[in-house]
Amino acid sequence: MNDKDLEQQLSANITELAKGVKSEADLNSLTQKLIKMTVEAALGAELDEHLGYTKHDAAGRGSGNSRNGASSKRLKGQHGEVEINIPRDRTGSFEPQFVRKGQTRLTQMDDQILALYAKGMSTRDIVDAFKEMYGADVSATLVSKVTEQVLETVTEWQNRPLDRVYPIIYL
Repeated sequence: MNDKDLEQQLSANITELAKGVKSEADLNSLTQKLIKMTVEAALGAELDEHLGYTKHDAAGRGSGNSRNGASSKRLKGQHGEVEINIPRDRTGSFEPQFVRKGQTRLTQMDDQILALYAKGMSTRDIVDAFKEMYGADVSATLVSKVTEQVLETVTEWQNRPLDRVYPIIYL
């Protein structure tokens, strides 16, 4: 299936799903379900890659490792909390990269926290903004941790040794 066909199929499916949307809450709920389905599909594909075979494939019989159910995890994101089922393998060697162990939020949220912080908002203001915009309970500690991670890198860059002379070309 090429990109154009995929885009047309997705567009038709989304149009059909959107018919049931009557309010902002309905739209948010639909978005959360789509995020859940997309993340879980990506995790399933990751496990297929890790195991070397797809679900119900005969190649997996006697391979020494197989699927072993899923564990549930709540991730905070732009559209509130989403409960994700993360697949497991029997040997416990599967470590998903899309949603890492210990991860509690989708990375878009980190980007938004940094953008608000860069605009001069305090950690408490950011907590209030997330509560108001998304209904998400983001702690001030979380906001501080996210901003501290970036501040370390910024401080390191600002304090890097500079060359005495830099060549410049005028055009």
